[in-house]
Amino acid sequence: MNRNDLRYEDFPLQSYDKIRYCDTDRQGHVNNALFSTFLETGRTELLYGKDPLHTDDCAFVIAHQRIDLLSEITWPGTVEIGTAVVKVGNSSLTLFQGIFQHEVLVARADTVIVQMNESTRKSQALSSITKEELTNYFASIENE
Repeated sequence: MNRNDLRYEDFPLQSYDKIRYCDTDRQGHVNNALFSTFLETGRTELLYGKDPLHTDDCAFVIAHQRIDLLSEITWPGTVEIGTAVVKVGNSSLTLFQGIFQHEVLVARADTVIVQMNESTRKSQALSSITKEELTNYFASIENE
């Protein structure tokens, strides 16, 4: 799939968030800081939804995130958040997410997440069970 032609339905994990009036800024659209919050909604549903995917005594931390803001989001309404796993490494995974409003892609993000051992504060390998579960959310999405 090409990143520019994606639809919400193309993502293996689909979430949504309600836009609140307090999310708007002086220009009357949703403040750009909220885009990260919307992405978090999709990310946490994947990582902590049914059963947490991290190993005991570990947590997931963001190592890198790139967000492309493509269009404004307006109030009132909702946004739809599509989430896909595009890469699984030894101790990390890479997500591609899209935020949609009225079926229009308004933002997209690449996020690298690392499993960190909370005692050592170092990365720790993902379990085979976690890697297997993540394959349920895999999508092949082309870079631009």
